Amino acid sequence: MRGIVICFSTLLVVGYLVISSSDGNSQNQSQPVQSLATPSVKSFGAIGDGKADDTDAIQKAVDSRQGQIPFPKGVYRITKTISIDLDKLGPTSLSSDGTATIIMAGVGPAFRFIGTHAGTASPHTVKENVWLNQRSPMVDGLEIVGDHPEACGIEATGTMQITLTRLTIRRALHGIHFVKRNRNVIVSNCHIYQNRGAGIFYDHVNIHQSNIVGCHISYNAGGGVVVRKGDIRNIQIGTCDIEGNMGDENSEPTANVLIDSEGAMVGEIAIVGCTIQHDHYAPGSANIRINENAFVRPHSSEYRDGNITIADNVLSDVQTNIEITSARGVTVTGNTMWKGYQHNVRIHDCRNILVSNNVLDRNPRYHYRDGATAQVGMLFTDCDGCTISGNQITGTGDETPALEIRNSRRMNVTGCTILDYAKEGLLLKNVSSSRISDCLIQSDLPGSEKSYSIKVIDGKDNQIDDNLFGNLKQLGK
Repeated sequence: MRGIVICFSTLLVVGYLVISSSDGNSQNQSQPVQSLATPSVKSFGAIGDGKADDTDAIQKAVDSRQGQIPFPKGVYRITKTISIDLDKLGPTSLSSDGTATIIMAGVGPAFRFIGTHAGTASPHTVKENVWLNQRSPMVDGLEIVGDHPEACGIEATGTMQITLTRLTIRRALHGIHFVKRNRNVIVSNCHIYQNRGAGIFYDHVNIHQSNIVGCHISYNAGGGVVVRKGDIRNIQIGTCDIEGNMGDENSEPTANVLIDSEGAMVGEIAIVGCTIQHDHYAPGSANIRINENAFVRPHSSEYRDGNITIADNVLSDVQTNIEITSARGVTVTGNTMWKGYQHNVRIHDCRNILVSNNVLDRNPRYHYRDGATAQVGMLFTDCDGCTISGNQITGTGDETPALEIRNSRRMNVTGCTILDYAKEGLLLKNVSSSRISDCLIQSDLPGSEKSYSIKVIDGKDNQIDDNLFGNLKQLGK
């Protein structure tokens, strides 16, 4: 079409610069375009052969302020902590595609993220420099291996929205270590394996809003997910496999999930949809141990932390599957439990606890080796205002009662099915102002003609109605 002239002085084609003349005739000249790929740690001098000390090169890469720090395939040995001072460096991420290993051969964490966030999770408390320089530091796709007795994986302090994904951390002291203060943490799709201390450690930290999702947390001798003191709110642990975080028979008692406030403020926790198990050989082992250590504050004699949900988990093969001490407002529901060698559920000095619709079973499939010596039952001591409903407790077959309540009041036991116990289905000892109703309690084991469906010792003002007791009854005075 005459009168219309289309002219491009330059045309950029992928990988080449083509120069066109104004009359439309291309010049037969082309030249490569410089690559826009982000320089990796090897661009700063890292070798990645597992022998050279790559500490200075990696620190140089971080200090370059380029933000994204890629790690190509290789084994990077470091001898001191790589410090990431977010306010100085700006937003920073460390990443690999799963082919890079960091060997930490020095004291402390391989990577320490340092922020200055002193507010809460509420937007108005987050200063502008945090949003500009510090938000969402990330580590993705790396393996970190400890090669020193005091080597750790990742430490975070003062961070806002730190996100740790697709990591393998093993043979360190602690895998992931939260200290001082952090907010809005995500740990997902990680393997935290065979560390000497805790897998994920909340260490006297002020931290709210943290999610641990889809992780394997296994064989960490000091516990799987461990909370010690601090001001802790909103921990969500979901769809994880957490097992064997116990050490050996000479280790201090710990748990796959250990919440130990020691008089601090810890609560608002959800442990949902996990498989949590092993190892009953460790003394005092537990799958979930919550110790709120209630103490009296001047304004309230009933002050204690809690507001915890334990739901839809599969729990087995420890001394106690669920142990809760001095807490209030705890829901334990929809869990399947077996092979608790002392108890499946042990609740002491608690208020307002709901234990409902759980299955406690002795499946013959698990009777191999010493499985038959495991206990099945529940024990409540020194509790007030608890509801125990809709639970299935089958096959204790040992000396302990299937369900035992001691020194407690205002306990409501309804709709439970308690079967095939050796001596006692339900034992109430010094229990008052409580109700037992709509339960089926019967043993068909050999010798069950000497078993008691219910035995009441001392106590007063209890209501026992509308139950089916298939064995002997002792209802006290």
